[in-house]
Amino acid sequence: MTVTLPEPPIVNDELEPHHAEVIKATLPLVGANIGEITTVFYRTLFANHPALIRNLFNRGNQAQGAQQRALAASIATFATHLIDPELPHPSELLSRIGHKHASLGITADQYPIVYENLFAAIVEVLGADTVTADVAAAWDRVYWIMANTLIALERDLYAAAGVADGDVHRRAAVVSRVDDPSGAVLLSVRLIGGPIPDNVPGQYISVGVTMADGARQLRQYSLVNAPGAEELTFAVKPVNADGDAPAGEVSTWIRANVRVGDLLDITMPFGDLPVPDSAQRPTVLVSAGIGITPMIGLLEYFAAQTPDRQVHVLHADRGDQEHPLRERQQELVSQLPNATLDIWYEDGLTGERAGVHAGRMVLSNVSVPAGAEVYLCGNDGFVRAVRAQLTDLGVPAEQVHCELFSPNDWLLG
Repeated sequence: MTVTLPEPPIVNDELEPHHAEVIKATLPLVGANIGEITTVFYRTLFANHPALIRNLFNRGNQAQGAQQRALAASIATFATHLIDPELPHPSELLSRIGHKHASLGITADQYPIVYENLFAAIVEVLGADTVTADVAAAWDRVYWIMANTLIALERDLYAAAGVADGDVHRRAAVVSRVDDPSGAVLLSVRLIGGPIPDNVPGQYISVGVTMADGARQLRQYSLVNAPGAEELTFAVKPVNADGDAPAGEVSTWIRANVRVGDLLDITMPFGDLPVPDSAQRPTVLVSAGIGITPMIGLLEYFAAQTPDRQVHVLHADRGDQEHPLRERQQELVSQLPNATLDIWYEDGLTGERAGVHAGRMVLSNVSVPAGAEVYLCGNDGFVRAVRAQLTDLGVPAEQVHCELFSPNDWLLG
């Protein structure tokens, strides 16, 4: 089975010189107020289109402001690139957004809705005296260059999946449930009335559930089985409330309610982690917590397709009882003759075990082979810390591939 993902998006359009000058002059002002702009935008959007917060947007991310920060980061990053093309190209940002949008079934007709409410928010926050006709025209151009780039990518993704634009939602039956000692739940599903869609290692599906108040919420979960299986298997670890952050409503609902024989709404697989291109090239898998799931999918793929690959597996967790899929990770590493496993447990209760370290992950004593492809997944703080350590070790940024289970404002860091 061969699945070909679309190439990273290329921004073909450029800002006209007079628009670029306006953006240069107003970007500091917009940047200084972008948090308030995006907050007003979402408030206005959901007031005008209440079904979106009930049936599409992640209510938890909205409550914490994560989605607002992500939108602010993406707009600022894209606008900055347009006025200074010498900066790193935002293809990673655009690709990540495009795959997430495809997993939600976003279509071109929804972009004008975003445009209308976003520009209303800009005028409300900055004032009509500031947002003159020239300023509005320049930022209009920024928005539609970004939107049209994403629309083209999403159409390519739908075409590659063999579906009409936005037609990604499917019904599936739960055929297996395994409760992991860590508290995670592994669910395997089979599509009703159709074959399992093709996918590549490291991809995810969206799972939709109807909450007690009638809202239909969608969340993405990484696939943990090798491509080509008769089922799709994903892991869900409920998120507990932490301070002002609410508990994960979908993950908690799934653990409490989903049983074998139930029907779930899922989507076709998406996700832009690159497929490892050569069995001769060493691979380093770095994860923390439930970020282990795309790494398990990659290990399953290696075990099935390239068992002689040189693989270094690095994982960090609070302790061995919280470590998701710990036994499966060890089993897969043992099947790969050129694989190693190093684990860090923050609680320090490691005992006398080879390859298990106390404290947080430190890479200074880890050998990252020259030319290795590094796959990285975990929470924002972990990803930032590990990327900094990899940079200190001399690993080029283009060899580090990140998956994140939260909005992507970290890309500005």
